Order: sequence, then structure tokens, then C-alpha cells
Amino acid sequence: MSYERPDGRKHEDLRPITAKAGVIKNATGSGYFKIGNTAAYAGVYGPQEMHPKFLQNPKGGVLRCTYNLLPFAGMGDRVRPGPSRRSKEISLVTEKSLLPVVDLSEYPNAVVDVFIELTETDAGSRCAGICAAAIALADAGIVMKDMVAAVSCGKVAGNVVVDLDYKEEAYEGEVADIPIAMVPSTGEITLLQMDGPVSEEELKQALEMVKPAIQQIVDAQNKAIRDSFGGVKK
Repeated sequence: MSYERPDGRKHEDLRPITAKAGVIKNATGSGYFKIGNTAAYAGVYGPQEMHPKFLQNPKGGVLRCTYNLLPFAGMGDRVRPGPSRRSKEISLVTEKSLLPVVDLSEYPNAVVDVFIELTETDAGSRCAGICAAAIALADAGIVMKDMVAAVSCGKVAGNVVVDLDYKEEAYEGEVADIPIAMVPSTGEITLLQMDGPVSEEELKQALEMVKPAIQQIVDAQNKAIRDSFGGVKK
């Protein structure tokens, strides 16, 4: 069935992207990532001594991510302030998405905190948060084997599309949303979640369609980091 996206994009197209580094003055490192009308800020603090001490890892540092959606940032009803089950789940998957490329072996018993704030959302908030956090970690000088980028893929009206927006997530027919995070140099998938039914063939198609989009995001992330270290004025 032919499907025309609400904003006129082709099925494989991303929404407009903005990526910046060094946007929070007092953080060790920081990043900003906006895709369409979804915007995330990330601030890195540390490495610093881990408290409480029973959580310390003598073999290396601990990465701790905290995701927060601001009360008036969502497209639907106002979000109640403070931690929620959803924010805790996204915080955990963000950590797991970033850990494969982050090397904290030089920081035993320390913690690197990453705080992610979503100031506006129009779908894809966890992916935007991961992208902002990866920029912030690189900006902080944390050793990373590679960048990590994330974007949703999914199925709307029987068609596989990249980077669903809110109207597509709220489509009245069958919808599947598949957040994906990937290491571009190896193709390693560090996040794969599915909300909605997809066939094996549709999933394979989504994973192939998302690769050029991931590379486009990585290029924007790397440019943001180069601009920051090169002293380009924000």
C-alpha cells in the first residue's frame, strides 16, 4: 500500500538535524542534539569518586545515565516532574547503548554521570538522548572506541520508514516503532527495541534502511565535536 508521510519526507529520510558540543558551561562535557522537533541536552560530570562506595568498581569506572523529560516537553499531556518508570527504563537502555564504546578502565572506583534533559519532543526522544550523550562524552574527553548514534525505524500503514514523528506514532492503523542504536564502524547494534508487530523480513529491511541514516547522524555528531575543539563559536 502506498504511504505518503505527513511531512512529505521519503521513507528513508531523516527530519532536519542539529548537533552541537560544549553547550553547558559548567559540565565536564556537553552535547545538544535536535532532530525535527525533538531536542535533547546532555551534560557529563566526572570522573569523580563513586558514592555510595558499595557501588564502586575497582576494575574501572561506572557509567551512570539519567534521562529526564521536562514537564511541558511532550506532545501529549503534561508529564509529572521527577523520575518515572519510563525515565528509569530509558536511563538504563541509554547506559547499555553507550557502554560498548566507552572505556572507563583508567578510572577505578569512579563514576561518570550523564544527565539528559529533553526540552521538546516529537517522537524519538530516547534516540535523541543517546545521540546527545555520545557527543557529551566525546566533548568531556572520555576515551571512546567509536561514536554511537541512534534513530527510530518502524512500520506505518504497512511501509517501513525511518525516523517516525509523533503523527506517525499516533497513526490510527497498525504502527511499529523500533528504536535502534548502532556503532557505525562495526555495525554493532547496541539498542534494539520494538513496540508493535513486525515480520522478520520487515525487521531486516528496517535494519538496512537505518544504516545510511545512522551514518548521517554520526557525521553531524563528529562535526559538532570538531567544531567545539576547533574553537568554532556556537
